[in-house]
Amino acid sequence: MRFVKPGRRWLLWVLLGLVATPLWAGPQIQEWKTSNGTRVLFVQAPELPILDVQVVFDAGSARDAATPGLASLTNALLSQGAGEWSADAIAERLAKVGAQLGSGSLRDMAWVSMRTLTREPALGVAMETLAGVVARPAFAQEDFERLRKSTLVSLRQDEQEPGSVGMKALYRQIYGQHPYASDPAGTQASVGSLKAADLRGFHQRYYVAANALVVMVGDLRREQAERIGAELVAALPAGERAGPVPAVAELSEGSTERLAFPSTQTHIYAGQPGMRRGDPDYFPLYVGNHILGGSGLVSLLSEEVREKRGLSYSVYSSFVPMRGLGPFVLGLQTKTSQAGEAQKVLLETLSRFAEGGPSEEELKAAKQNITGGFPLRLASNSKIVQNLASIGFYGLPLDYLDRFNERVEAVTVEQVRDAFHRRIDPRRLAVVIVGPKDDGDKVARVEE
Repeated sequence: MRFVKPGRRWLLWVLLGLVATPLWAGPQIQEWKTSNGTRVLFVQAPELPILDVQVVFDAGSARDAATPGLASLTNALLSQGAGEWSADAIAERLAKVGAQLGSGSLRDMAWVSMRTLTREPALGVAMETLAGVVARPAFAQEDFERLRKSTLVSLRQDEQEPGSVGMKALYRQIYGQHPYASDPAGTQASVGSLKAADLRGFHQRYYVAANALVVMVGDLRREQAERIGAELVAALPAGERAGPVPAVAELSEGSTERLAFPSTQTHIYAGQPGMRRGDPDYFPLYVGNHILGGSGLVSLLSEEVREKRGLSYSVYSSFVPMRGLGPFVLGLQTKTSQAGEAQKVLLETLSRFAEGGPSEEELKAAKQNITGGFPLRLASNSKIVQNLASIGFYGLPLDYLDRFNERVEAVTVEQVRDAFHRRIDPRRLAVVIVGPKDDGDKVARVEE
């Protein structure tokens, strides 16, 4: 890949933004609740005879308590057997009708998904299977042991990847004793201590109607969608919603953790609590980060670290908004001999931006780039379903997608400067450095 010269950075950004659509409306979202209290969000999409569905639960790793990995393993085991169906039987049922089952979990949420044709028998078979997987998982001992062993292998592989080692350490530094500190996959010790009964208990507590959300996008009539939504959660016990996630504490001071690793390069990560979903500063921080380090080769960090000094091939910054304060993260890889310089430039660039904000030219280019690319985030039913899941799970307004570009356009230089100045403190960053030790390297920090 060719390097982009600094003088062409804004020209490239403007050209990328020329596809902006000033007048754009998001999908029309319909909303209701099932008789047992599950919220449903639905977008009718008659263009193709396909339905995408997600059943989302407040059952992410923030609910693991003292056993990290519990939520993730519970979710992974759902598709391995349900009712009278084995994993092979489930796979065979879906293969016959061309349907696709999926699942996943993060720190806040867990979900099970299905993509199917809307004609029969495909639709009926797929929805019956999804309902069974969600409500009647078998948690057979042999399936549990197989997936637990697979998870332990993956965790050992993570220990061989400096990026994985660094990011896990960064979350621990940022979140301390908060549930967000633990990696969703767990640890060797915690996963090794789990029993199938633990997964059954977790499922009984969190996979309930009151703790569920159903999102659907596809070629259905409203009455069909209402029927399917009700059937998907009919067999779930009513249960109770999960309680609130503990508040995330701000870091009181900066810290640096060095982890020796026999890698060819040094990985540097820095972060602190950032913002939550629905945050009042979301759009100023989001647009500002696009300028700082969220836009790839045309970002300020890329210009300072990569283009001007050649210290790293890639460098980035990002906000990961969650129910609580998700992390604000910066990262790069560099030669071990120049790790100190790279870290210094990274932190100094952040410090200047947090204090001074962007220029009007930078803000204009960022807005064009963001609004121009936004329709691509809704270019398929599966992408719309993902957005519906976020809207429903985090309680965002139903016109969130309609007003997204409008709210981006409304961001001012002063708002970006104010939000970064209040919310991001370079002196209180947690820094993690993973790589070979270099005695001549110096740890860089932002001074008081």
